[in-house]
Amino acid sequence: MVTTAERGKQVRQRLLTAAIELIPERGWHAVSTRQLAERAGVAPGLVHYHFDSLSALLRAAAVAAMRQTVTEAEDVLSEVTDAATGLDALLRALDDYTGTDPTSLLFIETYLAATRDEALRADLADVLDGFRARLSRWLDGVGTPDPASTAAVLAASIDGLLLHRALHPDLTARVASPVLLRVLTDREGN
Repeated sequence: MVTTAERGKQVRQRLLTAAIELIPERGWHAVSTRQLAERAGVAPGLVHYHFDSLSALLRAAAVAAMRQTVTEAEDVLSEVTDAATGLDALLRALDDYTGTDPTSLLFIETYLAATRDEALRADLADVLDGFRARLSRWLDGVGTPDPASTAAVLAASIDGLLLHRALHPDLTARVASPVLLRVLTDREGN
C-alpha cells in the first residue's frame, strides 16, 4: 500500500519531470499550470499544493536538471590526470548537445529566465559556482596556472559553445579543443 507521503513525493516528481519536458518544448514563460498538471496527470490544484508558485516549480525542476547535467560533466574528469585529455573529454561530452536538443534548450531557457528572476539567478549561480570550484580544484591538480580564473573562463566557454551550437553545428570538440587547449596551457598569458 502506498502511503500519502509516498503519493505526494510521486506527484511532486511527476510535476518536476513535466516541467523539465515543457520548458524546452514551449519556452519558460509559455508553460502554464494547466499544461504542467495535464502532462503530469494530476489536477491543476496540486501544482500549487506542492509548490509555492509556478515559478518555484519551474525553478526547482530546471536547477535540479542542470545540477545533474553538470555532475555528469564533472564525472568525465574523475579519472583524467592531464589538462589536454580533460579538456578534450569535457568538450566531447558537450558534443552530445546540439544546441536544439531538450537539455540545451532547458539550459538556454533557464539562463534567459534568470535575467528576470532573482531567485533563479541565485540558484543558477550556486550551480555554476559549484561547477567552477570543482573544475578549479581539478585544474589545480593537473598543474594549470591560475586555476580559479581558468575554471571561470572555461565554464563560460562551455556555456558559449552550447549556445552557439544551435547556429553552428560544426562547432564541435574537434574545432574547439585545440583552441581552448592553447588558452589552457599558455603559461605566459599571451
